[in-house]
Amino acid sequence: MTDQAPAPLGIFERYLSLWVGLCIITGVGFGLMAPGIFQTIASLEYASVNLVVALFIWVMIYPMMVNVDFASLKDVGKKPKGLCITLVINWFIKPFSMAALGILFFEYFFAGLVSAQDAKEYIAGMILLGVAPCTAMVFVWSQLVKGDANYTLVQVTVNDIIMVFAFAPLTALLLGVTDIIVPWETLLLSVILYVLIPLGAGYFTRKKLDGAGNHQQIARFTARIKPFSIIGLLATVVLLFGFQAETIVDKPVVIALIAVPLLIQSYGIFIAAYGWAYLWRVPFSTAAPAALIGTSNFFELAVAVAISLFGLNSGAALATVVGVLVEVPVMLSLVAFANKTKRHFSKT
Repeated sequence: MTDQAPAPLGIFERYLSLWVGLCIITGVGFGLMAPGIFQTIASLEYASVNLVVALFIWVMIYPMMVNVDFASLKDVGKKPKGLCITLVINWFIKPFSMAALGILFFEYFFAGLVSAQDAKEYIAGMILLGVAPCTAMVFVWSQLVKGDANYTLVQVTVNDIIMVFAFAPLTALLLGVTDIIVPWETLLLSVILYVLIPLGAGYFTRKKLDGAGNHQQIARFTARIKPFSIIGLLATVVLLFGFQAETIVDKPVVIALIAVPLLIQSYGIFIAAYGWAYLWRVPFSTAAPAALIGTSNFFELAVAVAISLFGLNSGAALATVVGVLVEVPVMLSLVAFANKTKRHFSKT
């Protein structure tokens, strides 16, 4: 991963929003026609963790974690401006702006359109998206803007290490601000299940494959298992919308309502990070990936934690899945914008 860029967007990644949309329709359809199946799946849980959904989440996350190279940390001091932008945006701005937008829209602008309890859960789901910085798709965004692949890897690795320690307390803090009681045991269990275990599995897999320093073995392995990640994501979407089929049919406008603050957040965060990089005279090969990393979300983690904390049928889970639907077209539009404005940045 440190010697060559990942493959460009394949048909699944490029049209991910379409596949997600089809899975939403499929999930809602099956949820209405065969609700008993989804009720049975929903009952298969242990310690507030649904076993079927957890399996799909692991299948989804593991291939991404294989890309994380801890050896890249030796380059952490190189090009500090780009890393500084990413870290400040991801951990000091983005979570708080997402919470603020959620509260603004669902407690004020949309207050008459949703119940108070639903509003809290939608806000919670958006907060989970805001607190989870992206891990995998950023490699693709970086390549599409011809960013520095090695430095992107440094940024992602540092973010993942911080996430291990900061995700749980920051999530609890922001959910507490919105008056949601957070069961710490469940939150910490989610971090262990969906961050530490996949990250550890990815580390040991990478170490075994890369024993001789041949990164091509890692590239071939991740290429082979990448389809499983897509399958895990799409299967999770089918399940989530199957669980919430009746709610969605009764309140179809809710997806559009959730999308509004998510869109504002995404474009606003990118403008802040990209503008900062421009004013700070950061080279484009570092500036564009830094802004895209700050904008993108680790929606797989957000979905998993929302399910663990609030349940499969919760508004929080629904909000995180809407994040999946919104993210890919938004990120592709930002990639296009970055490439069009590349001439305004220095090359070194």
